[in-house]
Amino acid sequence: MGAGHAGLAASHFLSERAIDHVVLERGEVANSWRRERWESLRLLTPNWQSRLPGLHYDGPDRDGYMSMREVITFIERFAAVSRAPVRTATEVLSLCRVDGGYQLATSGGPIRCRAVVIATGACNVPVVPSVRDAVPASVTQLTPFDYRWPDLLPDGGVLVVGASATGVQLADELRRSGRPVVLSVGEHVRLPRTYRGRDVLWWMDACGVWDQRHDEVDDLDRARRLPSPQLIGTPERRTLDLDALSASGVELVGRLAGLRDGRALFSGGLRNVVALADLKLERLLDTFDEWGRASGVDGTVDAPERFAPTRLAAAARLQLDLTRGEIRTIVWATGYRPDYSWLDVPVLDGKGRLRHHGGVVDSPGLYALGLPLLLRRRSTFIHGIEDDARAVVDHLVDQLAVCP
Repeated sequence: MGAGHAGLAASHFLSERAIDHVVLERGEVANSWRRERWESLRLLTPNWQSRLPGLHYDGPDRDGYMSMREVITFIERFAAVSRAPVRTATEVLSLCRVDGGYQLATSGGPIRCRAVVIATGACNVPVVPSVRDAVPASVTQLTPFDYRWPDLLPDGGVLVVGASATGVQLADELRRSGRPVVLSVGEHVRLPRTYRGRDVLWWMDACGVWDQRHDEVDDLDRARRLPSPQLIGTPERRTLDLDALSASGVELVGRLAGLRDGRALFSGGLRNVVALADLKLERLLDTFDEWGRASGVDGTVDAPERFAPTRLAAAARLQLDLTRGEIRTIVWATGYRPDYSWLDVPVLDGKGRLRHHGGVVDSPGLYALGLPLLLRRRSTFIHGIEDDARAVVDHLVDQLAVCP
């Protein structure tokens, strides 16, 4: 289920194994890229990493970053090349277990099948804290699903809540449009766009950080909930971290702790939060340097470098009166979650997350793809789906052979 890159990759390997199947898609191929992204969005990964089974990026800008429209075209091309049997405009209303497999109720009628691969993604629903209910009615509230470009927002200042990839990109775009922007910063992952003359994701790929398997991670639950790194894909390959944002005029405040009487209250722990992100960056760069020495690539890249600690104002404000008109819009860049409201099989934990082991769900014949650290750290990226999809389909085929 799902005709994004994950569902289509599963279809590719099912076709290779001559397994009859259908790909159900509630909208169109690459639907989330069409309907749930802002206009200026580009991939965080360089084009040379854009690869799917049997299809690699072959354009002229290997070190660039695909735009939203280019990603849609790439995924559409993959669907055509792999001849995926996609049924568009077919929404799954419910899925339940029956003898011999599963019964799906869809907008196109019922379907019986022996196995199901859930490839509906990890970002179906924006996560917004309950404090949104206390925001004054005079302040417009948006999620990244609602946001398209700055001109559609009311005039005036913007409070962006969340400083992972989405939050910093939107804060940057809004500030460049001339608006006053306040960014509420919680836990985040700081990364430079390039390190020692190479894209930082080249280092992640080359030194094996992305190859780490789910069963090699000490705290898998926490690792799966880590925020996305502060990166942006631009032609000049610029770094977009808190220093870059504050230099452009974005005001940094702590994590949003609550709202009271129309006032947003911010944590006083901003300095500790950024210090932890700086420390983790240093450790990661040490890993890169150690691998560079051991692998012999030191002579092919620039010299090791280090980055100054994140600069902060002497004192960040601890509250912001939302009734005075300084802030006209809040953008909740506070994360996403999958939508399993249609799933009538007892495979969710107490927090509504799918119980699975490397994509094999706790119900025979039920599988998942496209979730964080499903099999490896690169699982949610386009270039990470090939190995995951192959492994999941191999298990599925073996299961069908055992239970004909």
